[in-house]
Amino acid sequence: MPLAAAFPATLITKDGVRIDAAHTPSRGDADLGIVIAHGFTGSWREGTTRRIAHVLSGFGGVVAFDFRGHGRSGGLSTVGDAEVLDLDAAVRHARSVGYARLATVGFSMGAAVALRQAALYGGTDAVVAVSGPARWYYRGTRPMRQVHWAIERASGRLAARLAKRTRIQSGKWDPVPLAPYEAVERISPTPLLIVHGDADTFFPLEHAHQLFDAAREPKELWIEPGYGHAESSATPGLIRRVGTWVSHATAGGGRDEGPRPAGTPAAG
Repeated sequence: MPLAAAFPATLITKDGVRIDAAHTPSRGDADLGIVIAHGFTGSWREGTTRRIAHVLSGFGGVVAFDFRGHGRSGGLSTVGDAEVLDLDAAVRHARSVGYARLATVGFSMGAAVALRQAALYGGTDAVVAVSGPARWYYRGTRPMRQVHWAIERASGRLAARLAKRTRIQSGKWDPVPLAPYEAVERISPTPLLIVHGDADTFFPLEHAHQLFDAAREPKELWIEPGYGHAESSATPGLIRRVGTWVSHATAGGGRDEGPRPAGTPAAG
């Protein structure tokens, strides 16, 4: 079956960064919108993300985009900090298209951003975090040590630019952004789904459990046997289950209408 058509769009974040995006109209519920947030070095134009968008478009319209510093988007990647503004721009775009109910579905870095965006800005009816980290600076697996090399070393940033078209900001976070496990408790009463594989080579299951334990109801945790990491390991069956969950979770309404109260740390 050919992939559903995706119509390109250009978004502008609140801090003025140009974001490359695409809208795949719904083949299912015309009132439901789903925003996909890809993982580090990913892109909405990659085949894995396009296939995920195709499956999810059977449940609702899909807005996918490239984070800053990725693909054809402008700016530099801050690896989960200012990216909340990119996702927030995509959420606002989905609302402008006319979707009455809206969910965000993030993978890996995108999962961390989805949690932080929901905590800091709201505006969604459900949040799904797939293969996400609970905390920053994790180096306990070889893949994550390689990620830190790409972020922290000039040679690593050059390699990421040449191999993955990912442009990464140099220097350290100042201040350190709100960690996912700190953000997740602020998402309630928006429904939250955490999905993690027991074969994830980047983040072990302790990350999923830390997120789930810190979250408030309503929340669900799916531990997927044999599932690896993020988009590249996600099967159509798993994505269909996520789409079904999103459909049910958003049916009850109760969307948070705006930013969190004063005193909540702002992103990047």
